[in-house]
This record gives sequence, C-alpha cells and structure tokens, in this order.
Amino acid sequence: MKKILAILLAAMLCLGCVAFAEKIVLVTDVGTIDDESFNQACWQGVEAYAKANGVEYDYYQPQADSTDARLDAIDQAVSEGATVIVMPGYLFGEALITAQDNYSDVKFIAVDVGSGDLTYDYVTYYDAAPNAVCVTFAEEQAGWLAGYAAVKAGYTKLGYLGGMAVPAVIRYGYGYVQGANYAANEMGVEIEIKYTYGGQFFGDASITAKMEGWYQTGTEVVFSCGGGIYTSAVEAAMNNNGKVIGVDVDQSYISECIITSAMKGLQNVTESILADLFEGNWDNYGGKFLTYSLNEGDYVGIPTAEGSWKLNGFTVEEYNAVVDQIKNGTIVIDNSIDVDMSTVANVDYIA
Repeated sequence: MKKILAILLAAMLCLGCVAFAEKIVLVTDVGTIDDESFNQACWQGVEAYAKANGVEYDYYQPQADSTDARLDAIDQAVSEGATVIVMPGYLFGEALITAQDNYSDVKFIAVDVGSGDLTYDYVTYYDAAPNAVCVTFAEEQAGWLAGYAAVKAGYTKLGYLGGMAVPAVIRYGYGYVQGANYAANEMGVEIEIKYTYGGQFFGDASITAKMEGWYQTGTEVVFSCGGGIYTSAVEAAMNNNGKVIGVDVDQSYISECIITSAMKGLQNVTESILADLFEGNWDNYGGKFLTYSLNEGDYVGIPTAEGSWKLNGFTVEEYNAVVDQIKNGTIVIDNSIDVDMSTVANVDYIA
C-alpha cells in the first residue's frame, strides 16, 4: 500500500510539474509559419529562444481570418499550457483587448501591433494590460534606406506595391518615396515612382497582371510590401527582366530578381523580449507600446551580407554612412501615415 501511495504521489508531482512548466506559443496571423515574411520571422525567434533554453514551444494557426478565430486559437493555446503567447500582425489588436483580460496570468507579446490597433471601432482605444506588450518598428527608416539604395544603385523608374494600407505598410511606402527622392536630389537625377495598394496580403493573377504592365512600360524595380503579395511582383519581374525589393526579412534567397529587402528585426525583437521575460525583466515591457528603430539598435535596415548585396554602384560603406546620418539626426524621416501620396513629388499614385 505504501508503495502504491508513493507511486501515486510521484505521479501527482509530475503532473504538477507539467502544469507549471513554461510553454511559448505563437499564434499566426493571416498566413503560415513558412510565409517568408513576418509570421516566419517571429516563429524563428520563438524557436531559436525555446531550443536554446529548453522551453516547450508550439504554434497555432487560426481557422479563419477573424477576431473570433484568433481568440479560439488563443483559448486552445492556453488550455494546452501556453504561458507566453506571441502574436504577429496588427490584426491581433482586437483579440488582444479580450485575451489580455481573460488570461491575466499569460504574457502576450504582440509584434507589429500598435496603439492604434487596440480598438473595435477606431473611436475608443484600449491600453496594453500589465501582462501584454505591443511592439512596432520604424518601417519608414527601412523603407527610406531601400528607396535610397535603389536610386544610388542606378534605378530611376521605381514602383511601390503595398498590400493593405495599414500603418506599417504606409510607413514603408512613404519612407521608400522619401529615400528615393533624397538620393535623386543628392545625385541630380530625375526619377519616377508608381505607387499602389493591392488591398490584400497575397498575390493573384490580377496583381501579377498589373505588375506586368508596370515592368512592360519601363518600371525597373518594385518594392513589394505586404506578406505574400510579393509573389505577384516576383512573377512579373521574372517574366520581364525586372527587379524586386523584398520586405520584413532578407528575401534575397527567394529569387535572383530580389536586389535587396527593407527589413525589421522581427526575430531579434522576439528573442530579446523572451530572454528578458524569462530573466525576470518583464517590467521593462508589461503595459507598454514600444517602437524599435535605428536608435534602439540594428532593428531596421537592408541586408549587408555578401550573398545578399546586389546593389551595384552602391557600397556597404556608403550604406553605413547614411545609416549613421539617420541615427545622429542629420537625416530626418517623416513617419506620417495620413499623407496624400498623390501630392508627393515624383509619385504617380494609382488607386
């Protein structure tokens, strides 16, 4: 009998250990963990930290593109032991309002979710709770550097294909235009920029056809910004000897036509916040809206690795010099999201 009781007690203790074990979960936005964009980058951050530190980890993909579906995935994750949930993408704004209150013992890391996303009606806005942090990036800086680099590399007929006109995509685009114009003024050359939004985060035949039209009428390089919408730009570029600028992560491995990428440190930020959390420094994050820019570190920019650098006529040294000018305030980049692009110099805005 004593032996049986000892076995039962040991089993109960083991169950207790499982119940209180840490588990990191990523709930995907629209797309998958291999979307070659922000879902994948955040997942790589979760995976890298968890593997290096022996923490259990998993991911859940909502069954539909809706707040209810995202909440269902969060509910399932918590019921199956999640103590930390990483949520990439502004679409998690509504879900976070509910989840952070429903699960006060769970830590929520909302990446690419800003203060303007925590709302149901864009009239009333909510704060991040003490168990949540919302992280955004200075996309305008990454976009600026991509536009500047493209013109410095000799491209004068540019395009911008945004996904949906949400703040991050707008900041990327407006930054791109500012950087291209800055380089053009510096070099004394004339440029033109076609600018449009596809209204979605995936490529399709109609967007590919539009990009085909751009390349066939002289556009040399298109900055494709919006999840999987890049597939249309790449397809059109490959068919017309055009070039593409990738987004969020270094996408140069996808196709030879991708000459650079406007990146933000999605993986780096995810890993660093997880590390701080597990080291007991959650107070640095809980209840806050944080923006990561060049002033905070190497969180935005374009890839400088030898295998990724395809910008003939523009060097890494020149790139680093202009980055320093942004850091020290010599170059100031407007991060507005309410700009009428049709009024911006050299932009042909296509609704």
